[in-house]
Amino acid sequence: MEGSDAGLPAAATHPLVEERYRDIARRIGELKREKNAVILAHYYTAPEVQAVADFLGDSLALSVEAQSVEADVILFAGVHFMAETAKVLCPDKKVLIPCPEAGCSLADSCDAGAFAAFRAQHPDHTVVSYVNTTVEVKALTDICCTSSNALKVVESIPADRPVIFAPDRNLGSYIRKLTGRENMLLWDGACHVHEEFSLEKLLALKREHPAAKVVAHPECRAYIVAVADYVGSTAGILSYCGQSDAQEFIVVTEAGILAEMRRRHPEKRFIPAPPDDETCGCNNCRYMKMVTLENIAAALETLSPEIVLDERIRRLAERSIRNMINIK
Repeated sequence: MEGSDAGLPAAATHPLVEERYRDIARRIGELKREKNAVILAHYYTAPEVQAVADFLGDSLALSVEAQSVEADVILFAGVHFMAETAKVLCPDKKVLIPCPEAGCSLADSCDAGAFAAFRAQHPDHTVVSYVNTTVEVKALTDICCTSSNALKVVESIPADRPVIFAPDRNLGSYIRKLTGRENMLLWDGACHVHEEFSLEKLLALKREHPAAKVVAHPECRAYIVAVADYVGSTAGILSYCGQSDAQEFIVVTEAGILAEMRRRHPEKRFIPAPPDDETCGCNNCRYMKMVTLENIAAALETLSPEIVLDERIRRLAERSIRNMINIK
């Protein structure tokens, strides 16, 4: 499946697992077999977390993958809304979130109560919500989307029908520009990682590496997107870098993706674009990095913390997610 990697190297011998992690990686492997569990991990998690995953991917791929796993237990190595999405699609499975405190600044920027009031003010609009939302916001949504398929989702809606796009204003602006739709109303939310890239530093990197291609996520601000050679989801960026003849890439998204880039293409060079913050050299999602091998092992040992959803909300959210998945 595009955007998802199954059959990854065994964790205990995985090239991304440092020696200090070998024992706990082996223990996680044992626990997965004992509990009949699988681990789904996002590209933005730490390299050693990616290494213990059974499936590695972006939000869309993992959402679809969750439906087809045969295990009794799904552990989602990612942030809270991702585990919620897995539970929405797999209500009969036990879904674990190793760090319940691992939230999402983008999901947090769209409060369900405020969004319900906003939607009520525009009853004639079709609501498209990014998958980076709480299950309560998904329940208020007509069709979910991810950065991989947002354009396709919006284009599936008749051009004369007004659209509410939530919560990411940058992705929404990008899709509005691509489609030319002036009847898209944007919620004012954003991702803290993608908001913080520095245009000045990016342009300086381009001058230092004139042959490098700039690849950017559409959650970035418009002035960052404007200087990119390729704009797309994490899966799209990975695919582009593999197909391109270029040997150097400046990567303008969460730095966790660099581990998978280097694993797939060790012959190429991947340079993280810096944020405005002078104290760090690349952009990391602090929430994704809250997932560790230690809390993964603990969750598998105790089969907790578990995602539990209100069934009425779950069914409403499932409708919006399946409406997305069914768009070909």
